[in-house]
Amino acid sequence: MKQFITLLFLFSSFNQLNAQYYLRGSVRNEKNENLSNVQLYLHSDKNIYHSGSSGGFGVSSLKYTDSITFTAEGFEIKTVKVSAAEFTEVVLHPLSTNSNKSRPKLISITKDSKLGSRNIWSISDESYFSLVENEIVNTSSFPNTGFSLNVNKASYSNVRRFLKMKSVAPPDAVRTEELLNYFNLNYSEPLPGEYFKIESDYTYCPWAPKNRLLFMTINAKKIDLEKVPPSNLVFLIDASGSMDMPNRLPLVKAAFQMLVKNLRPIDTVSIVTYGGSVSVWLEPTGGDNKQKILKAIEELTAGGDTPGENGIKTAYKVAEKAFIKGGNNRVILATDGDFNVGETTEKSLEDLVSKKRQSGVFLTCLGVGTGNFKDSKLQSMAKRGNGNYAYLDDIKEAEKVLVTEMTQTFYSVAGDVFLNVTFNPAVVGEYRLIGFDNKKDAFTDSTGQLEGGEVGSGNSVLALFEITPTASGQIIGTNNNLAEVSLRYTPIEQNEEKLFLYKCPNTIIPFDSLKKDLRFATSIAMFGQKLRASKNIPATLTWSDIKKVAVNARDSNNFLEGDFIQLLDLSQKIYGNKRVKRRKSNEDN
Repeated sequence: MKQFITLLFLFSSFNQLNAQYYLRGSVRNEKNENLSNVQLYLHSDKNIYHSGSSGGFGVSSLKYTDSITFTAEGFEIKTVKVSAAEFTEVVLHPLSTNSNKSRPKLISITKDSKLGSRNIWSISDESYFSLVENEIVNTSSFPNTGFSLNVNKASYSNVRRFLKMKSVAPPDAVRTEELLNYFNLNYSEPLPGEYFKIESDYTYCPWAPKNRLLFMTINAKKIDLEKVPPSNLVFLIDASGSMDMPNRLPLVKAAFQMLVKNLRPIDTVSIVTYGGSVSVWLEPTGGDNKQKILKAIEELTAGGDTPGENGIKTAYKVAEKAFIKGGNNRVILATDGDFNVGETTEKSLEDLVSKKRQSGVFLTCLGVGTGNFKDSKLQSMAKRGNGNYAYLDDIKEAEKVLVTEMTQTFYSVAGDVFLNVTFNPAVVGEYRLIGFDNKKDAFTDSTGQLEGGEVGSGNSVLALFEITPTASGQIIGTNNNLAEVSLRYTPIEQNEEKLFLYKCPNTIIPFDSLKKDLRFATSIAMFGQKLRASKNIPATLTWSDIKKVAVNARDSNNFLEGDFIQLLDLSQKIYGNKRVKRRKSNEDN
C-alpha cells in the first residue's frame, strides 16, 4: 500500500511538471475594436504567437500563470500576466503623435544570441546600421530560430558602387541575405492555390569541409499579369539641393520615366515633391495620359532644404485620397535619405511610417547618391512601411528594379512574413544562420520583437545555414529530418494569418552535384562573409577560391552573374589576398 501511495504521488508530481495550461483572451483597441495579428511573446518558452482575425488568442503554457508581451504596429507595447483560470481582455493604446516608445525590430531571433558590439563605420557622411553577426548556436540547448523574410536588394548594388569606385565597402553595408535576394535564384512555382513553396537542399560546406550547408528556398507565387490589380502610385521625389547631382535627381527622373511607359490605363500616378517646400506636383493622373506624367517628371529641378517628414505625410494623404480598394496602393520614395527639416532620426521616421502603414498603403524606398547617402534611414522606413528597398547606382539598375522586375518590386503576395525553424538535435549539433543579422540597437533592447517582412510576386528568398552535424547526423540516409519549418504570413487581400509547414529531409548531396543556382548562391554567401571580414570563415579563403565556385556554376547567358564575377576580380585588386582586419568587439575583450 505504501509503495502504491508513493507511485501515485510520483505520478501526480510528474503530471504537474508536464501539465499544459491553456491561456485565453482577446486583444482590442480603446474603441473596443478587435485587433488581429497582434504579436504575442510568451515569456516562459520565448515563442511568438499571434491573435486571430477576431482578436482572440489561445496559447499553451507549462505555467499556470505566465507573462505575455503584446506588440502591434502603431500601439504601445504591453506586458500582461495571464492566468489559465480566467479569460484575459487586453486593451492596447495607440502611440501618441510625438511618442518615442517604438522599439527596434529584430530581423532574426535565437534564444541564446550573444551581443558582439561593433563600432559605427562611417565613410564621408553616409550612415549604416551597425550589425551584429549571428553566432554559432548549440542545437540541444536552443533548437529554435526565427527570421523575417523580405526581398530588399539594396545592399548588392550599393556594394557594387563602392567596388566600382575602387573603394573598400563598409562592412555594415554588406547584408548577405540582400546579396542573395538580388539574383532571385532557384525559383520554383508554388502549387496552384498556394502562396508559397519551400524547398531545402543539404550539401557539404566548401569553406569548412567537416560542416554542412542547408539551403532553404522560399518561393512566392507569381501574380497573373492579366489579373494584376490596378495601381495607385504616388511618386514621392526628393527635389532638394542635395539631389542636384547627375547620379541623383537626373537618375530618379529617368527611372520614373521608364516606369511610367509601362503603366496601364487603369493605373493612377500622383507626384509629391519636397525641396524647400512640399508640393503636390501632379494630381492623380491615369496611366493612359503618359505624356502629361512624363512632362511633369521632366520639369523637376533640385533646390532648397529637405523637409522629408512633411513630404511623407503629404504623399500618404494623396495615396489615401486616391485609394483603390483591392488595388496596389503604394508610395515610392526616391531620395538620398538626407532629411534636414522636421523629424530626421531613424526612430522618429519609423514611428511616422508605422502609423501611416495602417492605411493599407505600402512604401517602396529607392536610394540614390554618394557621399551623404543615408542607407540606415531608408532601410528603416521600408521595413516599417511594410515595403521594400532598392539602391539605384545607375540607369541599368533602375531598369532592373522598375521595369524588368516590376511585379516583384511593386506587387506583394503577402506581408508580415517570417520563418521559424526548429532543428533536430539528434542530427544537428550546431547551426549558424548566414545573413539576416540584427541591428545593434535592436539586439540590445530586451523588448525588441521579430517583425515580418513583405514578399513580392515571383520572388525567391534564400536562407543559408552552416551546420555541424552530430555523429548520427553524419550517417547518410538517416530517416531523421534535419528541421521542421513553419512559415507564417498574411496574404495581401486578407487580414488573417496563414501557416505553411515543411520538413527538411536529411539527404546530403555532393557539392559538385548541387543545382547550379545553389552553387552560385554559395559563392555569393562566401563573397558577403569575406567583405564583412566574418570570423566564421577561414583566413585562408581567397577571392580566387570564391571565383572558382562562381565560374563553375554561372549561367553564361545571365548578365548579372557575369557582372558578379567581375566584382570578384575588382575585390581581388582592392582587398588583395590579405584578410581584412575585423573590428574589435566586446566578445573579443
